[in-house]
Amino acid sequence: MSREIRTQVAIIGAGPAGLMLSHLLHLAGIRTVILDRRSREQIETTIRAGVLEQNTVDLMVETGVGERLKREGFNHHGFEFRFAGEGRRIDLHGLTGGRSVTVYPQHEVLKDLIAARLEAGADIRFEAADVRIDDIASSPTIRFTDAAGEACALKADFIAGCDGSYGPSRDAMPAGERQDYSRVYPFAWFGILAEAPPSAEELIYARHDRGFALISTRSPGVQRMYFQCDPAENPDQWSEDRIWTELQARVEGGGFRLKEGPIFQKNVVPMRSYVREPMQSGRLFLAGDAAHTVPPTGAKGLNLAVADVFVLARGFERFYRSGATEGLDGYTQTALRRIWRAQHFSWWMTSMLHRFDDASEFDRRRQLAELDLVTSSPSAARTIAENYVGMPLV
Repeated sequence: MSREIRTQVAIIGAGPAGLMLSHLLHLAGIRTVILDRRSREQIETTIRAGVLEQNTVDLMVETGVGERLKREGFNHHGFEFRFAGEGRRIDLHGLTGGRSVTVYPQHEVLKDLIAARLEAGADIRFEAADVRIDDIASSPTIRFTDAAGEACALKADFIAGCDGSYGPSRDAMPAGERQDYSRVYPFAWFGILAEAPPSAEELIYARHDRGFALISTRSPGVQRMYFQCDPAENPDQWSEDRIWTELQARVEGGGFRLKEGPIFQKNVVPMRSYVREPMQSGRLFLAGDAAHTVPPTGAKGLNLAVADVFVLARGFERFYRSGATEGLDGYTQTALRRIWRAQHFSWWMTSMLHRFDDASEFDRRRQLAELDLVTSSPSAARTIAENYVGMPLV
């Protein structure tokens, strides 16, 4: 026999989408239970990038989970494109009427959300195993084994699948109702974390004939950097000297040099785009990476997850307040407008900045002309800036 648990909205996944959805629903008086296969420690210590749009920052602050973000996040009013041996700045703040981005790692966002949810008495089931979804059409049930090894059945009015690319939520949708759109890029990012002071006050996106590079920060003493590599690259075969030589070459020009230090983490990040349509079936709704993936060039992954659940939470709130289903019925259509725009922006940034093995000299010169355009034309720069800081939530 399974132990039965009941709630209003069952959430699979304690990532940005699942935790923020639970937080927003709590503020609306709606009960949730969150399941995640990972331990709390694993969630809070897996280091990931975090460039937060103005929308994400505003939502966290307005809903009471942004105090540490305001103290410790790095607010950036612009970023730099480096190409052809020089750097050119995109003035995000000036081009968007005062909007900006904040560098604040994803695992820190998750720490803040978990702490807030637990302080409010939330039911979060870490280390939930064998999760499977039944009867999404009429009586949604999630069956799982809890951390103590007990079989459980979580019954809910609705299920929110916020469990990323490899969770059970995607496959729970009937095959005949879904369409997947995807693109796999022929390169990856080689990422490092290094003990070093910042090399620049703002992020640097570099286009070089050797390939792309990104220079970011995590704290005053820890820097996050990436360079384009083969997806099959083995990080263990790269020495520190070889890594720093490659990074320095890709950002060279005008006397600029990166500040180096001991490297304590190396990894390879795949590059792919993915969208699931629709994002709902019966009483199951997908959000975040369960519904879409973007290459990290546009810094949209976490922000799209937050935008998804902002829309979804409003739909649930209307349903529980008045019984109205319009918000839930229209969830996919509303969310997809932002998702496909972000897909285009992420593809655009990726195609403009990366080296493609089959590119001709024509392609190389076209890239340089495009970078010259977006850094010299105010209207073209504004398009970059508006997409980067994020359009207002609707």
